[in-house]
Amino acid sequence: MIITRRAFTAALSLTGLAALAGFSPLRLIAGAMAQSASDVAKPVSLPDMALGPANATVTITEYASMTCPHCAAFTETVFPKIKSEFIDSGKIRFVFREFPLDIKAAAGSMLARCIAKDDSGKYFAVVDLLFKQQNDWVGKNTTETMTRIGKQDGLSQQAAESCLKDQALLDKIAADQKFASEVLKVDSTPTFFINGEKIKGETSFEEFDKKIKSLLKS
Repeated sequence: MIITRRAFTAALSLTGLAALAGFSPLRLIAGAMAQSASDVAKPVSLPDMALGPANATVTITEYASMTCPHCAAFTETVFPKIKSEFIDSGKIRFVFREFPLDIKAAAGSMLARCIAKDDSGKYFAVVDLLFKQQNDWVGKNTTETMTRIGKQDGLSQQAAESCLKDQALLDKIAADQKFASEVLKVDSTPTFFINGEKIKGETSFEEFDKKIKSLLKS
């Protein structure tokens, strides 16, 4: 189901996720093509939000949903170690891509894009904040809570509301999610690709560490 602006706006006013069951920003299509490292490497509709050098030997690409508790846990406990050990030293590149599993997750992705614009560092900071406050904006009035978060990060109330009504931005997020589903066969979050190799679900820092170091050596 492709979400219309009317359905999207109406759903954001709901206080819980139960009424969102069955909604998705895209229609999942069977018969996906085989993935390749080159398929993972290229952004589709939206520019990549990434940390680390573009020419890094190792690139990790994460597909995440802003309402996914496992994604929030990864961002809180594992990602800081990856950043400290490998990203800040310029050894790897880390790409974050949106894969919203419901309308509220799509809204979170839209807000992060609007606040950060083209600033990847700011984008990652906003994503971190949204994950930390996940219970607040998912479980309560999403539009009101997100408007407050937007204002904290420099968006006026009008700009935040306009962002959440931006059908063109929603369409791009949906198109990118459709590509990930059809071509890369992403069907859950978090899903990671390390130089094109898929890793699904919660993954420890130790597992990332072992894989990254083996690739850096080779």
